[in-house]
Amino acid sequence: MKMEFVQKELQAWGEIMITTAAGKEYEIHLGDTQFDFENRVIRLKSPSAEYVIDGDSVEEIQKHYGHRD
Repeated sequence: MKMEFVQKELQAWGEIMITTAAGKEYEIHLGDTQFDFENRVIRLKSPSAEYVIDGDSVEEIQKHYGHRD
């Protein structure tokens, strides 16, 4: 799907899980994710690494509700 749609869903929900065409899963949040439309990539910063994800390779979006463990 187009990364513009992914950004729209993230803005509406605040936190989403994405799965790429390569089968990689990422949990992205508004505060740690940037959309680079010029290079068509999604940049995710985590405490241990920075990920550069092909922005148009997202095949699935999962939205979940908060919960208490």
